[in-house]
Amino acid sequence: TAPPPPCKPTCRVHQSKAAYFRSEAPLSAGACGYGSLAPSFNGGYLAAGVASLFRDGVGCGACYHVQCKNPKLCRGSGTTVILTDIHKSNETDFVLSSRALVSMASKGMVRELLGQGIIDVEYRRVPCIYQSTNLSVRVEKNSKKPHYLAVTFLYQGGQTDIKIVELLKLHETRPYAMRRNYGAVWDMSSPIPDAPLYFRLWVTGGFDRRIVYSKKPLPADWKAGEIYDLGEQFNDAIDATSDPCTPCTSP
Repeated sequence: TAPPPPCKPTCRVHQSKAAYFRSEAPLSAGACGYGSLAPSFNGGYLAAGVASLFRDGVGCGACYHVQCKNPKLCRGSGTTVILTDIHKSNETDFVLSSRALVSMASKGMVRELLGQGIIDVEYRRVPCIYQSTNLSVRVEKNSKKPHYLAVTFLYQGGQTDIKIVELLKLHETRPYAMRRNYGAVWDMSSPIPDAPLYFRLWVTGGFDRRIVYSKKPLPADWKAGEIYDLGEQFNDAIDATSDPCTPCTSP
């Protein structure tokens, strides 16, 4: 039997292209489910990403540092964007909000940069930083006691992915499982317990995975459309001083 081909490490810095949206509407109505809140995230520095970044919704809320590679049109520091939508073109990895694109322009080069349409970029995933905001959930408007509950996770810090969501009643060990409906939206059907409910999250961050319990519960009298602070925030990240490529393991 022939030996398996050698695997290649996955570098965290990627070379690609980016386009931009001329309006905020596509990012506000995006596949992550953030809706009208999206333009307020990160000062409006947002992006739609290809399927490999969207990852069936797991990538919603992830932060990426994007740097334009045209030294004539762009300053060198780049910008950080939050993923709020998916785009399905094979031409670019990102479609940026116009605000994010303009923030990279060199002095006096905004019009010329916007006129490019598509630009060469390099990007890498970075931790999301929320200095004074905890991880929160918005109860979706179609939630109705006791038959249906849907929540959207907001302000997810660090370089983290939420893989499993469960609800727990105080002093009980049996969890109530939620499922990812789409994007950052998770839901469950009846019976919805009439009690404060704590979130148990299975989270991956950097190279680690762990279980995180919310410090604050979703109150028993939750209301559709309201946002609730969970009293917890993530700061997990890959060590920036380590090798820029993730090693792989051959089969």
